[in-house]
Amino acid sequence: MHTIHTHVDIDAPAHRVWQVLTDFGAYGQWNPFIVSITGTPEVDSVLENVIVNHGATMRFRARVRAAVPGRELRWSGRLWVRGLLDGEHSFTIEETGPGSVRLTQAETFTGALVAVPLLRRKLDAHDAFVAMNTALKQRAEQQ
Repeated sequence: MHTIHTHVDIDAPAHRVWQVLTDFGAYGQWNPFIVSITGTPEVDSVLENVIVNHGATMRFRARVRAAVPGRELRWSGRLWVRGLLDGEHSFTIEETGPGSVRLTQAETFTGALVAVPLLRRKLDAHDAFVAMNTALKQRAEQQ
């Protein structure tokens, strides 16, 4: 198993952070990591994602597992077949005070390929998560 876990404090209400997070059509304007998502933030919806990490572009499909407005967005995907390389990506929004939240972005990878050293380096998206969190914070606080 390989887990990435990041968070950022945002001076904006949960509904505004949710709005930025789920406005997939605007990702290309502000998001340096997930540059495109097509689909809807609804449980069982399939998302088509495009990410940029370490200079490489990757496309993948994911199924929405949770979509609770103002609280949680979570999806899961896999490489080819279950058990080879599976990932669950989540965003949680927790109120920390009046008009402020903590956004946590995490991903857990499981499967046989997680143990491959070269692939593990490609899975390391910590810096990309931080960059996305920072950009989302700026966008939510400016709106």
